[in-house]
Amino acid sequence: MPLQKLTLVLGGAASGKSAFAETIVSASGSDRVYIATAEAWDPEMQGKIARHQAMRGNGWRTLEAPREVAQSLGGISPGHVVLLDCATLWLTNLMLADADLAAREAELFEALDACPAPVVVVSNEIGLGVVPDTPLGRRFREAQGGLNQRLAAKAELVVLVAAGLPLVLKGALP
Repeated sequence: MPLQKLTLVLGGAASGKSAFAETIVSASGSDRVYIATAEAWDPEMQGKIARHQAMRGNGWRTLEAPREVAQSLGGISPGHVVLLDCATLWLTNLMLADADLAAREAELFEALDACPAPVVVVSNEIGLGVVPDTPLGRRFREAQGGLNQRLAAKAELVVLVAAGLPLVLKGALP
């Protein structure tokens, strides 16, 4: 099943978005590359990463890129398909490092344009919850919402996953 140049898979925490994204990437029949943005800072996150790795199974080449997603995309060759999981942790890592978000986002979009392989981006839809009670939380919500909107505008396929069920918002599933 051929994938579009850019697919965005959105959903809430534990919505099934990563599993759905892995399914469509695996169905493509191409060599699979997983760009991981999570960092294992504590035992809970270590366990979550281990569960995701076990769920994915073998046959994936994993690139650890907590902040350097654009550089990882630059090393992809034709004949592959990329799963970037996830844009939310990437943005979190950049914010915690006090990075220039506009510059880093511009690098990401340039890398997505230049990547010769289809890319599936997983991201959290965080705008459905309560208004965060801290300035950092509100700044993150705004940054994440803007990033998701720009990714969705660029993507040929956008899917929202809730309770493990996909709802196509833009385009059509392969």
